[in-house]
Amino acid sequence: MFVLKKLFKLRENGGKPGANEKPFMEHLEDLRDVIVKVVFTLLVATIACYVFRSNLMDVLRRPIEKVWVEMEEQKLPDSISPDLWEQAKKAAHATTNLSAEQQTSFFSQFANPQLRYYAQTATYYRASLLIEDLAKRQNFVDTLPQVDQETKILLTSLLKTQPSAALNAKGNVVFMRSLKPTETFMLAIKLSVFAGIIISFPFLLYFILQFVLPGLKKNERKALWPALIIGFGLFLLGVFFCYFLVLPKALNFFYTYSGGMGVENEWRIGDYITFTTQFTLIFGLAFELPVVVMTLVKIGLLSYQTMSNTRSYAVLTIFVVGAIITPTGDALTLSLLAVPMCLLYEICIWLAYFNRKKELAAEALEEAEVKEYMDQQNESYTGTTPVPVPGRISTDDEGDHADYHDAYHDDHADYQDHNDGYHDEHYGEEGEEFDDGKIEDFSKTIDSDGEESEQQEDDASYEDDDTDYNSSASFEAPPKVAEEKDPQQDEDDVPPNKK
Repeated sequence: MFVLKKLFKLRENGGKPGANEKPFMEHLEDLRDVIVKVVFTLLVATIACYVFRSNLMDVLRRPIEKVWVEMEEQKLPDSISPDLWEQAKKAAHATTNLSAEQQTSFFSQFANPQLRYYAQTATYYRASLLIEDLAKRQNFVDTLPQVDQETKILLTSLLKTQPSAALNAKGNVVFMRSLKPTETFMLAIKLSVFAGIIISFPFLLYFILQFVLPGLKKNERKALWPALIIGFGLFLLGVFFCYFLVLPKALNFFYTYSGGMGVENEWRIGDYITFTTQFTLIFGLAFELPVVVMTLVKIGLLSYQTMSNTRSYAVLTIFVVGAIITPTGDALTLSLLAVPMCLLYEICIWLAYFNRKKELAAEALEEAEVKEYMDQQNESYTGTTPVPVPGRISTDDEGDHADYHDAYHDDHADYQDHNDGYHDEHYGEEGEEFDDGKIEDFSKTIDSDGEESEQQEDDASYEDDDTDYNSSASFEAPPKVAEEKDPQQDEDDVPPNKK
């Protein structure tokens, strides 16, 4: 539950801080939808791969077959191939009780005329291995009657390298054995699921990223598919790297180690398929490290500084995790897994560095644009650029601007003359005291109760001014229009004592 809560917090608007959190149940519904999509996609891919289960089995047998061939080629002379040696041992065992004429008829059915010769050599070789004393074994080869010197030299060479003397050595190693009735069927299902994961991996990765990063912008959604292609390419790179390089070396190590301990390599097919599929998938998923790291960088959980400062801890963690998830415990296989992961992590550090550098350049460009805009605004307010004033006519040249000022001053002078005439008419000319018969005292008066009555005097002054204003000839009040009255309303307005 704790992990789910952390994951749900990260997916809020693509992991951006400060985003509104969705209810926990809505996150669970989204998770359910993602699981349904993943299961359905994997089911369809598994059914499609089940049709080609035989081909898939041949593909997974190829690494161990390659190991067996390489080991046998090191022990056999150049004139004998591993497949010819296997066929010669089987033919020698089958023709043991046949007469010379019958053997001639038998070997004439094969295209290789040297098969009879190598079958006889295989018979002498298998017989000599029963002699434990090495000196007596060599003496037996040197004293074989009716055997030419070339055959004796070949037998001596085989006794030194000691190739496999088992009749079905290739079948025991390559084709293996099934010890349970249902093992083969379950093996086919396992192979189909394994192939289905590889085929449908881009869609699975898309569904997972769609759940983790739901708040992607339009340009980020466009960049999602290239990221998925890169992720799928890294997954295939890990699978192929394991299949062609790591898996053969690991199988060669175990095959040689068992032979050195005197143990015959007869592996079970189920154990082998489980080992190879787990091994291959582990390498494929391990090569997804750049996708995971860059996703964490994009959502802000990792940065270039953090990754660079903790590089040594990351390398140690990679080796520890590699030792845990690797099916084998040898240092070679661990190194083959951990070293590429360390290189990929180093690549991630450089990618994070260039990504941060790009973001800083974008931020600097944005700041420069904002500063340039603010400078232009400041210049417009300091007078270098005319700023239109509300209520005035904006002009572009100096002549129009001067005419505008002249007209403004003329209007202002006329307005001042009008005010002077109004002042002289109502208040007398300059130096003459105007007396309208009313005494105006602007000082504060105290009423009988000791309170200020300034407000009453202001109201009286305001009424006098209003009377003078209405009596002015230059400002005549518009005639009042008689309003029609409702007779019923007049009747209602008469006091009761007058009715």
